[in-house]
Formats: sequence, C-alpha cells, structure tokens
Amino acid sequence: MIRLSGVCHQIGQSQILQDISAEIPRGKLTALIGPNGAGKSMLLRLIGRLEPIQTGTISVDDLDVAQTPSARLATHMAVLGQQTAIASRLRLAELVGFGRWPHHQGRPRPQDRQAVDAALNAFDLSSLAERFLDEVSGGQAQRAYLAMTFAQDTDWLLLDEPLNNLDMSHARALMARLSQSVRDSGKSVVVVVHEVNYAAAWANHIVALKNGRISAIGAPSEVLTSAGLSALYDTEIEVTEFRGRTLVLHH
Repeated sequence: MIRLSGVCHQIGQSQILQDISAEIPRGKLTALIGPNGAGKSMLLRLIGRLEPIQTGTISVDDLDVAQTPSARLATHMAVLGQQTAIASRLRLAELVGFGRWPHHQGRPRPQDRQAVDAALNAFDLSSLAERFLDEVSGGQAQRAYLAMTFAQDTDWLLLDEPLNNLDMSHARALMARLSQSVRDSGKSVVVVVHEVNYAAAWANHIVALKNGRISAIGAPSEVLTSAGLSALYDTEIEVTEFRGRTLVLHH
C-alpha cells in the first residue's frame, strides 16, 4: 500500500500540492485523473522519488520513500515519467536492458536477457531491437520505454501519461496488459491518464485531483459520475453505459 500523509509541494510561490493524505491499495490499477495543473504528475514524481519530498511523508509497502536506499526502491517500484530524454544513439534493446540494472548491477545473467527479450516481444518491438532511438517513431520509442519499465519486474509500476504517442491499438493493448498484470501477477499500478474513458474501462481505483487537492477517491462507480466529473473538469460531462461498460461523454 502507498500511504501519503500531509504531502505538500510548491515551486516558487506556486502551491502544486496541498495536504495530500490518502492510501493507494496494493493489487489494483489506480488511475490519477484531473484537469491540467491538478498536480497528478507531481504526485507521481514524489511517490517515485523523482522529486524530493518537501512536506509530509510517503511510504510504499512500509518503505519510507525519503529514507529507503535507491537500490532497494528500484527493486520494489518502477517509474516512467513524461520526460524521457536520453542518448539517441542507443539501441532499443539496450534501452530496455536498463530495466534490469537493479537486479544485475552491471553483470547481466541469462534470466536478465530473457526478461529483456520478453519485454521487447510483449510490446511488439522484437523486430526493432537493434534500431537506434532516433530511427523509430515517437510511438515506438514510447513502447520501448514502457518495455524497459516492465522488464524491471517490480511489485509497483508508476506510469505518468504512458498513452502519449500511442495509437488506439497500442493504447488499448497497454491498458489491457496493465490490467492483466494486476489480475494475474498481483502487481500494483498507478497511472496518470487524461482520457477518462481509459480509467473507466480499465481502472479499479480512482484518485481525482483538482487545484492540488484530492477531489474524490474510491471505486470508479463512486468517482466517475456525471456530477463529479462535471465539477472536476468545469465542463458538462455525461456518464452513461454502453454494452454494460461505463462511457464518459465529453466531446
């Protein structure tokens, strides 16, 4: 379980997060939703220790994020942020291989190579394994970063807008893969998404943020309501069902 207690964060005079206290359960796919500037990405970055915690405490399965050695955290949670700038003359297989570093510390074993091959195959990248990053499309590069994260093989996956640059087919495949990882492997996933219908279709826990505060938290049926989403996004939103599945109408 991820526990957040009294988490605040500011940049200059701007308050990004204000008194965030919540629990994110294990074994679920949790979606962080909310309008631009709500603090979703910053919250994920703080949990993943990509940013130092200014105020409050965060723990992941009783590991204090601020105090636990990085090497131990890296075997417990994998983090993929939005900013993924890296040397362009890096082959996709090499990039994915970085996900195994916490396990082999520079001495790859057969099981590490197998994990890289499996991740490349899972994201339909095997045929591109020897291509350089600057030789593939934005969507293919995004899939490579995702494959790297999966190759890390941690209990927790923290993904910040992983659907960026993905076409409909690969976006759906990713959400299905995340859902299956939760269901079959017992992994725990926290994902920032902008398109609420992906949260409605695949998530089983929702955290809605607005103006740096938690607006709502709970099961999709509790959070994804017409009134709740309309207030969250300051626009009229209708929530209905289509073939037994929740559908958010906002166009």
